[in-house]
This record gives sequence, C-alpha cells and structure tokens, in this order.
Amino acid sequence: MSNNDIMKKLRVALSLNSDQIIEICNLVNFTVTKSELGDIFRNDEHPNFKKCGDQILRNFLNGLVIYKRGPREEKKV
Repeated sequence: MSNNDIMKKLRVALSLNSDQIIEICNLVNFTVTKSELGDIFRNDEHPNFKKCGDQILRNFLNGLVIYKRGPREEKKV
C-alpha cells in the first residue's frame, strides 16, 4: 500500500475535505496547498499525479493526532 493509498483511505474514513487536511497539516507547522493535495489524490495514471512522500504523510499523521486529541500537555516535574 502506498502513501497515496493511505492518505486516500484516511480522507474517506474520516470524511475530511482538502481545507480540513490543510488545517491539520498547519497544526504541525507544515504547509501544503490544495493543488498539491489534488495531485496526491489523483489516479496514478493521470499526468499530474504526484507521489505522496513520507514527509507529507508523517506531518499529516502528527497533525491528525493533535486535531483529534488536542495539543500535548506539559508534564509536571
């Protein structure tokens, strides 16, 4: 399964649109544009298809944790 497949499946499973995915990535200070997302979600035989790199998927997953759980609380010493 490719990173593109994982992104597609998460988008459908969580009912996310492009604006929400951009917002999730912004939570970890990672910038992604709508056109980049469109290229990632295209069919792999389309001329504008773009492979989803590990960095995009990693930042999206880290942002998704914050989006669903909230920011990490500081530990009291």
